[in-house]
Amino acid sequence: MMGIFLIFLGFNFIVNDMIYFVEWNITSFNSGSIVMTFLFDWMSLIFMGFVFFISSLVILYSDDYMKGDLNVSRFILLVLMFVLSMMFLIISPNLISILLGWDGLGLVSYCLVIYYQNISSYNAGMITALSNRIGDVCLLMSIAWMLNFGSWNFIYYLELVGDSFEMEIISFLVIMAAMTKSAQIPFSSWLPSAMAAPTPVSALVHSSTLVTAGIFLLIRFSIVFNDWMNIFLLLVSGLTMFMAGLGANFEYDLKKIIALSTLSQLGLMMSILSMGFSVLAFFHLLTHALFKALLFMCAGMLIHVMKDSQDIRYMGNMVHQVPLTSTCLCISNFALCGMPFLAGFYSKDLILEMVCLSYVNIFGFFLFFISTGLTVCYSFRLFYYTLCSDFNMLSMYNMSEYNLNMIKGMLCLLFMAIIGGSFISWIIFPTPLFICLPFYLSNLVLMVTFLGGWFGYEVSHINIGNKLLIIKFYLYSSFMGSMWFMPYLSTYGMSYLPLHLGYKFYKVFDSGWSEYFGGQGMYILFMYMSKINQWWQYNNLKFFLMFFVMWLIMLMFMLII
Repeated sequence: MMGIFLIFLGFNFIVNDMIYFVEWNITSFNSGSIVMTFLFDWMSLIFMGFVFFISSLVILYSDDYMKGDLNVSRFILLVLMFVLSMMFLIISPNLISILLGWDGLGLVSYCLVIYYQNISSYNAGMITALSNRIGDVCLLMSIAWMLNFGSWNFIYYLELVGDSFEMEIISFLVIMAAMTKSAQIPFSSWLPSAMAAPTPVSALVHSSTLVTAGIFLLIRFSIVFNDWMNIFLLLVSGLTMFMAGLGANFEYDLKKIIALSTLSQLGLMMSILSMGFSVLAFFHLLTHALFKALLFMCAGMLIHVMKDSQDIRYMGNMVHQVPLTSTCLCISNFALCGMPFLAGFYSKDLILEMVCLSYVNIFGFFLFFISTGLTVCYSFRLFYYTLCSDFNMLSMYNMSEYNLNMIKGMLCLLFMAIIGGSFISWIIFPTPLFICLPFYLSNLVLMVTFLGGWFGYEVSHINIGNKLLIIKFYLYSSFMGSMWFMPYLSTYGMSYLPLHLGYKFYKVFDSGWSEYFGGQGMYILFMYMSKINQWWQYNNLKFFLMFFVMWLIMLMFMLII
């Protein structure tokens, strides 16, 4: 109810062109006061409404999904803490309170990723937390640079000192922070790893809230980005979009396919943002949140009925076993592909037409359209494996959609995934955009979509017989399917050299020369000399007495002096 109220309040703010600043004086001491400012404009209100709406349905869904868990109340509290952190981030025009929400998101996300406590979850949680720490440090550095302006309320300075050197550095640091939170190259490897979290968390965190926090911050700062920042952002996000689309076609883990799909859509949002269309990026952010949360919920239901198996090669013929879930999966997947009049169509089609209309080079243009084709390709591959092919798990099985709360949550999101796009587009763009394109460009999106769908379906049941072809295919898939080796570079690449160097230092210095010339070496030398001395004295009584006399003479000589 709160979510729906905030969405309609946001629509009211658009129509009446209103922005509210609410200042809360926390404390005042002598002449200084600590004031917390909240910014309520149409963007923050609508985004808050969507977060509330999706999180309420996810909590309803979790009621059935986490039924067997002993600590379900702890899980719900973690989700609510996550939503609270997101609220701080959305309504803050101040970098300090944004950092509060930003760090809250990172910390709660870590707790949720390691919720199922085993070694793989722990590894995934560590790579998630450490990747996001880079962004936190960038945000802390931008807070330090903001001291030049006398206040941390960045919203007041964007237009005033937008072309200054300090604001350029702050903007670049914010871009780096957003790249880590939204998992752009080279920080992409944490997003598929974070699929170790429970599926309701993936539906809320890794589709609509956590990963879009970086995009939302960039939308706030977008008016101060200069040309080289926009070009850098366009290149990075375009390559991320292409890499994720390619990787999803080689993946067999159901949740990782959807995670890579999220990564591809984040690249699309960021690239259109870097071309100057921040409202379009926000529009796609909203529509994507709807159908991607639904897609994750459908995946959760499939994993549930498959007895916790996530491999799509075991699935098949699901359309006869779980028809309602299959319907939701189909519709959300079609919305992702950009099928006309579903939620994704209104934002994706508009974005691609604006790309055709804008000043962009041939490399960027091809990245946009090939990534769109790859999206349809992996969606149809997913259709083939889960819904159409033969069931490959057990010879005797029984599946049913008996979880009522999970169905309720999915149906509410299904309704929004169908009408959400058109509904939001009528409000956000009250004036129709006139896009005039030649015939071949206006139909290019359609051609790429059909070609991608056909290619994805054909590749699903291809049989490679030639041994040389198998080796070639393996080499290609090991590179493309592993996100261009990024998970290896983020883990072994970062830790292997320092650990190896530390081992060498320990071996050569601590256990080697340092020990030889230091403690053990001195000990062995003195022991050796003492043994020689003792042997010498035990050898003959004359020597022993001679030494004794010598010591006495030396002692007397020293006393006389």
